Amino acid sequence: MRILNGLAEVADRYDAAILDSWGVLHNGVEPYAGVLECLARMRAAGWRTVVLSNAPRQGEAVARQVAGFGVPADAYDAIVTSGDLARAALRDRSDAAHRDLGRRLFHLGPERDWGLLDGLAYERADDISACDFVLNTGLYNDETETAADYAELLSEALARHLPMLCANPDLEVNRGGKRVPCAGAVAAAYARIGGDVAYHGKPARAAFEACLRKLPGVARERVLVVGDSLATDIAGAAASEIDALFVTGGIHAGEFGPELNEDAVERLLRSRGAVAAAAIRSLTWS
Repeated sequence: MRILNGLAEVADRYDAAILDSWGVLHNGVEPYAGVLECLARMRAAGWRTVVLSNAPRQGEAVARQVAGFGVPADAYDAIVTSGDLARAALRDRSDAAHRDLGRRLFHLGPERDWGLLDGLAYERADDISACDFVLNTGLYNDETETAADYAELLSEALARHLPMLCANPDLEVNRGGKRVPCAGAVAAAYARIGGDVAYHGKPARAAFEACLRKLPGVARERVLVVGDSLATDIAGAAASEIDALFVTGGIHAGEFGPELNEDAVERLLRSRGAVAAAAIRSLTWS
């Protein structure tokens, strides 16, 4: 494991990258310094790139979001989201777990996510007592609520033996310096009381394999996962047998001092049972 000053130091080792969005490209408010230049330099060097996000929305929504931060559509080849993966699984119902879910869902999540299943043969129930399963895309208000605010709702779901489909495994994100809870925090709370939870998105290998399919002709060993979360990006890369670059300035930024050194990074990696090929403060070229 080595500390990079810039991605240029390993440019000859890889042909493509799977890039996390929130925590690598932006912090939910603005892009990180140097990111836009780095993306341009990656393209100029011939890198192909796929953005992999645990956003519980379709890829078009993430494309609009990153465009707002100055990331043009030609800066990447494709976007894959946990929302895309959840939608495809619910559309195709190709496995027993999804076929058995039923067609009436209770959507636990903010209004911005309500369109995730538009056009699919599902009905949204207004009351949890009238549904077949819970689709969890997040908290109604992640600025003021925590998973604890959903204890009563989760208890009712458990009493009715309702399965939960979580379309964003992240526990939290850093939004402009403030940590806010995600759907994964509510899913974890449900699992702790005995609820049945299934996830779509990182760290599942299926999410990374979906990205590799967007990179035909690129060998797995020539792909680099760039992410800031040890639990999702880095763990998922390891499970998928893809090299990982750990961005320390994202969700784990508070665990490092002003000077980044290999010992500190390796201690954190070991404490979480994680492995990375290299680490970098933020996604910069040099």
